Amino acid sequence: MRLIAEEIEGRRAGETIFSGIGFTLGEGDGLIVTGPNGAGKSTLLRVVAGLLPLAHGRLEFEDGGEDFPSVESACHYLGPDNAMKTALTVSENLAFWQSFFGRPHLSILEALEMVGLETIGHLPFGYLSTGQRRRVSIAKLMVSHRPVWLLDEPTSGLDKHSEAQFSELMRMHLLGGGMIVAATHLPLGLEGVQELRMGGH
Repeated sequence: MRLIAEEIEGRRAGETIFSGIGFTLGEGDGLIVTGPNGAGKSTLLRVVAGLLPLAHGRLEFEDGGEDFPSVESACHYLGPDNAMKTALTVSENLAFWQSFFGRPHLSILEALEMVGLETIGHLPFGYLSTGQRRRVSIAKLMVSHRPVWLLDEPTSGLDKHSEAQFSELMRMHLLGGGMIVAATHLPLGLEGVQELRMGGH
């Protein structure tokens, strides 16, 4: 499987945010996207995820077969917002996303164990601290299998222990043949990955 971007351009509200961006990721490859605020890092991830239209260029996911016929179908997107209902419990939120994405991977309890939150599945999401909310959102990546993780400032709100824990989860995903595109201002603890620096306007 390969994720290919060639000369892609992204716009928001009619304004070109970035253009001429290209990269290729194979199984086990990671790409760290850096640059100042306003450079287009978040817009790039949203374009790849299919949340914003591709203004120009080529964006394809090759050899995904029937399971992943398009770029969007191959991607998990973790944005700045955690995309959880505050009134639902942690487990109910994860069950919704597992049903929505399909292709169950880990059980909800197993995913919560991976982020150190196995005892709070019964709590409403709205009761959680900022760091706990982020860790539940990371668990969402693991309840259903998708090969490409698109991560926008993924360690925001995490303490040092949780950052190290998430670094290990990312390494495991890459070792299993997954791919990661992460926009970040902070080191993620990943070695041997590509870097794309985007310039500001």
